[in-house]
Amino acid sequence: MNCADHFPNPITQICIAPHKCKSQRKLCAECVDEHGQDIKFIVSIKKFREMVVTKLEEAEHDQKNELKKQRMNFKSVLTQTESHIKKILEELSLQISQIYDMIEMKDKSYLKIINDNINPAQASYADLEKLVQIIGGNTLNKWKAQKNSYLLKLEEVKNWWGQEIKDFNEKLKKKIVSIYKVQQNQHEEDFDEGKEDLYELLTHTKDIDGKLFKGIIDMLKKEKISDCLEFLSNMDSQKLYYQYIDNNINMNDLQNSILKIAKVIKYISQHNFNKEDYSSQIYLQTTGVLIQKIQQENKIIEFLKFLVQLTAMDSKLIQCGSNSLNLLVQMKVELKKICFENIKIKNTSLVGANLVRCNLNGSELENVDISGINLNEAQLFNCKWKNLRIHELHKLDGHNNTVYSLCFSPDGNTLASGSRDKSIRLWDVKTGQQKVKFDIHSNYVLSVCFSPDGTILASGSSDYSICFLDVKTSQQKCILKGHDQEVNSVSFSPDGKTLASGSDDKSIRLWDVQTGQQKVKLEGHSNYVLSVCFSPDGITLASGSSDSSICLWNVFTGKQKSILNGHSNAVHSLCFSPNGSTLASGSRDQTIRLWDVKTGQSFIKFDGHSNRVQSVCFSSDGTTLASGSLDNSIRLWDIKTGQQKSKFDGHSNFVQSVCFSPDSSLLASGSSDFSIRLWDVKTGQAKQQLDGHISHVRSVCFSRDGDTIASGSSDFTISLWDVKTGKLQLKLEGHTNQVLSVCFSPDGTILASGSSDFSISIWDIQTGKQKWKLNENDDQVSSVCFSPDGTTLASGSRDNSIRLWNVKTGKQKLKLDGHKDWVQSVCFSPDGSILASCSDDKSIFLWDVKIWQQKLRLDGHSDYVRQVCFTPDGSILASSSDDKSILIWDVQTGKQKYKLDGHSNTIYSLSLSPDGTILASGSRDNSIRLWDIQTGKQKSKLEGHSNTVYSLCFSPDGSTLASGSRDNSIRLWDIKTEKQNFKLDGKIDYVPSICYSRDYTKLACCNDDNTICIWDVQTGKQKSKLEGHSNTVYSLCFSPDGSTLASGSRDNSIRIWDVKTGKQQIKLDGQSNTVQSLYFSPDGTKLTSTSSDNIICLWNVKTGKQIQTSDQIYNDKATLFQSLLQNNYFSEEGVNSNLTILVISQYPNLQAQRALIFKGEFVNHQGIDLRQLLQQRGSYILESQLQILQNTIKN
Repeated sequence: MNCADHFPNPITQICIAPHKCKSQRKLCAECVDEHGQDIKFIVSIKKFREMVVTKLEEAEHDQKNELKKQRMNFKSVLTQTESHIKKILEELSLQISQIYDMIEMKDKSYLKIINDNINPAQASYADLEKLVQIIGGNTLNKWKAQKNSYLLKLEEVKNWWGQEIKDFNEKLKKKIVSIYKVQQNQHEEDFDEGKEDLYELLTHTKDIDGKLFKGIIDMLKKEKISDCLEFLSNMDSQKLYYQYIDNNINMNDLQNSILKIAKVIKYISQHNFNKEDYSSQIYLQTTGVLIQKIQQENKIIEFLKFLVQLTAMDSKLIQCGSNSLNLLVQMKVELKKICFENIKIKNTSLVGANLVRCNLNGSELENVDISGINLNEAQLFNCKWKNLRIHELHKLDGHNNTVYSLCFSPDGNTLASGSRDKSIRLWDVKTGQQKVKFDIHSNYVLSVCFSPDGTILASGSSDYSICFLDVKTSQQKCILKGHDQEVNSVSFSPDGKTLASGSDDKSIRLWDVQTGQQKVKLEGHSNYVLSVCFSPDGITLASGSSDSSICLWNVFTGKQKSILNGHSNAVHSLCFSPNGSTLASGSRDQTIRLWDVKTGQSFIKFDGHSNRVQSVCFSSDGTTLASGSLDNSIRLWDIKTGQQKSKFDGHSNFVQSVCFSPDSSLLASGSSDFSIRLWDVKTGQAKQQLDGHISHVRSVCFSRDGDTIASGSSDFTISLWDVKTGKLQLKLEGHTNQVLSVCFSPDGTILASGSSDFSISIWDIQTGKQKWKLNENDDQVSSVCFSPDGTTLASGSRDNSIRLWNVKTGKQKLKLDGHKDWVQSVCFSPDGSILASCSDDKSIFLWDVKIWQQKLRLDGHSDYVRQVCFTPDGSILASSSDDKSILIWDVQTGKQKYKLDGHSNTIYSLSLSPDGTILASGSRDNSIRLWDIQTGKQKSKLEGHSNTVYSLCFSPDGSTLASGSRDNSIRLWDIKTEKQNFKLDGKIDYVPSICYSRDYTKLACCNDDNTICIWDVQTGKQKSKLEGHSNTVYSLCFSPDGSTLASGSRDNSIRIWDVKTGKQQIKLDGQSNTVQSLYFSPDGTKLTSTSSDNIICLWNVKTGKQIQTSDQIYNDKATLFQSLLQNNYFSEEGVNSNLTILVISQYPNLQAQRALIFKGEFVNHQGIDLRQLLQQRGSYILESQLQILQNTIKN
């Protein structure tokens, strides 16, 4: 164990001094020096153990015999008692039984006399006399009185017995409680010794069965308990045992476990863990040490989950539950699909939490950082999430082209944007809604700027003009003309009286805002003026130009004050610090510089962006500078230290403009992806980051068992990741340049890596040590691949060669020459008989492994061939190229079978599913596409990466796809595969929808020619063709009995067809746009339809009439929506059906695809409603559709 005060020093000594030890008696070498106690009280761990053992042996020797004797005597007494009680019960039971038997026999005797003497004339004198007595009533009355006295006596005995047993039980319980108190007191002593140490407290839960926690939670919910501690302290363990515990747990163990749980909760509730925010900076080291100790302790982890769930019942445990959830998130514990209903979390960080498919209904979050949280397919009904911290806010969609410029109004409530689509738009910052759109320019709007009082908005355009807009009336005030080329930048003076403009005509002009007249023209730049900016005092104007210089001008004299030289390319953006002493500049040379305005000297240079810095902006306090770049990122820089504070990734194209709100709590960014995003600056620096790659991820590879992913990066390292948790397991360092390729050996014990340092490394996975370094290549190694038996490694290099290596010895076996340019990829066939190689010479070679001769040369690509990949049976080879295509080849004949077109840029990566039915491709267009190998058709497109996808790899079971990208992230995708059962012999174009009948005997598909075909699944023959729609059919659904088919079309209609005859039965008109999806109710009497008009309709199938919402009320919303989700009700055209289940990235982004949101509130600390952001990330806001949905599903 390591020392908590001097981590990671090991604990080697124990303090035995008679005092309250501040180090909790565990000392490392440094602690001994600082401890201040006599050295005689400090002993080694070994010596301490010996002292304890000696004392225990001495004590045990004296008491062992007496203890054994007492135990035996007590056991004997209990056994005798059990025997006596059993004998008494048997005797009592026998006597009572005999009395009841006697009464029954007497009753039966009277009935027997009557039954035996049906004819009194034939009866004996004795029997006849008895019958006469019965008629007279004396005999029966006498017996009745006697019987009642017997029964009364029995009742008295029963009541006496019940009271005696009750009294006995009460006395017994009191004695048992006193015995339990002995145990409890011992527990108290145990807990008292370590109650200040959180880890020591948690260790008391290490022997508790995790199933017990679920039983307690169920019981607390049912009993509606609000004080968990009191309830647990007085819990009826028998009730818990019989009603909530499924397994055969010993009753005594159960009671002890409950006592332990109650004690741990008691002391934790008094601990700082239940008072302070453990995600804050001051507890960073404490939590780090705690995590190291408990991250492998599964029982403690289950207890932390239990604490989280207790917050739903007991408000006194909210902070310890919140800290517990933070620890679980930091440890990357599996939290998917957990029920966190009604939990209350506050004052903590859930940055990067993976809550995929969790039930968060009724949850309450207060002052929680949710940056980068994954809420994919989570339920979020009636949540109260307030005062949230999240670095992503709104994404403002409206422009249909690049957004060049942004500006906040002085009050911070409005954001103005100018775009390449020639429009200017005003946005409400709080709601993210568009307020006004101005169409006044006839060309691109390159710059927008509010006047200091916020009443006027100025815009500069590629139509050479400047416009003044009245913000209040939304009317155009005037147009300023004077420039004879594009106006790149406009800026108001601090007093609002002057407007400066910079243009491609190389001039700067100053305009009188009141009159619209030009005041002065400033000339001095030798190329385009790209940016202008006034100093805060309005005396100085700065201008940046394509001539790489910055000029400072005196506004009053129009004279040039100084020229700032330092950038090596065009200066695109300028911004003065609030005090006017510093000027920031962003340049095409990818750097940002800070200049001392007084001396004209550059005193800081920021490097980090990998492309042109398009925009810079100071925060209102001057401590932070924001920059936006053509590398698609936004970065925040600390002015004092010159260090990067944080990076915002979210845009999928160039960032053209960044702008702080007046209070600097928000940052707006505009991009060539046509969107504007709002970021929360306060939470922009993620508190919890994955220690992963710091540069491009060039290659990823699954281990054979699917538990580990290896990734190679441009940061020269290889990382091994746990697939389940996303945690970094191991980092392999040894290469001195980019790692371009990684590959596991078939048995998973060895990893090979190829690098730009011209070497190949062979790594031992267990130890993380480098076994061999193979240095024979004369250029970078682009690809490595093991033979199926793991004995040979093939490598492809930019020295145009392919080399074969003996894995055992690390020696080169053979060198294959033939390619005339760089070898990009090599791949063995599954049986190991063929090696495929591809090259920048546009060719693919197939090599016979036995004789190492070239078998075939495949030509077909018109540009560099990047990767090759065999199907599992080795009959087909896929290849990808810079020509944006994928070619499918017949390995035996060398003939091209298909050409797959769809990507819009270079295809860098290919991977085939283990069953060989699906091909995945990754491209420079940032997308991943899934292809059906048999038909050559694209199945789906996976979008999420913000840069080139360099590598792909399927998991061994084919359910997961891993992707590595230039955006420095690795993503795992959940793949829903569809296996082909037959070949359809008929004309099939684009197929928007297919549908099986419930019994799987029929398949319906809609074609691009507006028709529907029904196929026999067994024979693969077309049964019928349904014609009637006048436009594309997008949706199909069979009725539960398979007799009816419903179809929805772009012609806005729904048609009901008789499957047997192929005839149309009914046409339903009601939707005003394309019908996207259809669903029958379980009984087949109702049909639900959804449309692009955003309306859901419910139909009576028999009558063809639309059912009104008042026809039926169904109030179980959670069951309803979950049922719809499970039936893919919300999967519609344009919505990605593939789900990201885990993101491995240094900068996590919010995920909320297909999350269900109903009512509730989601508000950040600035009062901004985050529901629109969640909706933009793919969530469904369900309120508006509720009444219609209430009638949709009954079961």
